[in-house]
Amino acid sequence: MTAAISIDILTLFPEMLAGPLDRGVIGRARTAGLIDIASHNIRDWTTDRHRIVDDSAFGGGSGMVMKPEPLAAAIEECRRNSGWVVLLSPQGQLLNQGLALELSKRNHLVLVCGRYEGVDDRVQSLFVDQEISIGDYVLTGGELPALVVAETVARLVPGVLSKEDSTVHDSHAAGLLEHPHFTRPRRFRGQEVPDVLLSGDHDAIARWRHLESLRRTLLRRPDLVEARGLQNDEENWLWDEEPDAMRRLKWKHQDQGPSGALENLAES
Repeated sequence: MTAAISIDILTLFPEMLAGPLDRGVIGRARTAGLIDIASHNIRDWTTDRHRIVDDSAFGGGSGMVMKPEPLAAAIEECRRNSGWVVLLSPQGQLLNQGLALELSKRNHLVLVCGRYEGVDDRVQSLFVDQEISIGDYVLTGGELPALVVAETVARLVPGVLSKEDSTVHDSHAAGLLEHPHFTRPRRFRGQEVPDVLLSGDHDAIARWRHLESLRRTLLRRPDLVEARGLQNDEENWLWDEEPDAMRRLKWKHQDQGPSGALENLAES
């Protein structure tokens, strides 16, 4: 079987990746031959006996910079014809579900884990196709972001998850957070599973889940509601159920009631 996607991770610390890549969703997909993931030590492309991969920055300043020669050589050797080179960087495009879906459609990814103050900018301009960040904060290296990207992409590859629709209802897949989940026992510490989930009425269950996704997104990530917009029935239901949260949203016309504000938002 030919893997649907191949991922090469370039790092100074391949031992950080071994456990996560061998277990869980990624481990099972690798065993099944659905994805091919390999990590490579950038030091293997150094040419000096001390295997030096960093140096001080021109112009002074604190911290070290990753040297261009070994990193460029590593990328050139690992990158195949259709390879897409991604530098994990706090300056990159913010990872989201849509971007993960785009990456999952590529045949080959090369994920470059930066360290120190970053990589020599000539590597970025000559060899990197895209910079990606997993959040507006700084980590000590790109290894954890690389794992996040690898798993986010891998689970979107057909056949990786056991149920065909498993990714369809994920949080963020449709611009909303996922609905609440419940399992046995039916009653736990005074709280019961909603009756609709036990009714056997699949249409009613689907509607409940959709509305609860709306509620949860409004309460936890109102920015996603603003970005997505709302249908009239969704708008009216939220105004009835969560009027305070609706008022807190920064609508274009904050003085409008439920009949106008979200309609304008959906059209924007």
